[in-house]
Amino acid sequence: MAYFNNQKEPVPEVETTVWACTSDDCNGFMRENFSFGEHPECPLCHSEMKKEVRVLPLIGG
Repeated sequence: MAYFNNQKEPVPEVETTVWACTSDDCNGFMRENFSFGEHPECPLCHSEMKKEVRVLPLIGG
């Protein structure tokens, strides 16, 4: 579970679709609903990105 800002209670986590960088040297990713293009490039290294699902903290729950 993720903890933020020294909170005592855990932050709820959910399966989230993200765009993940395809470069082995980069860990960049962005949530799909925060991307603008149909096939965005990595904002960190400019490599291609692919869709995948990760378990991330819930935003704006």
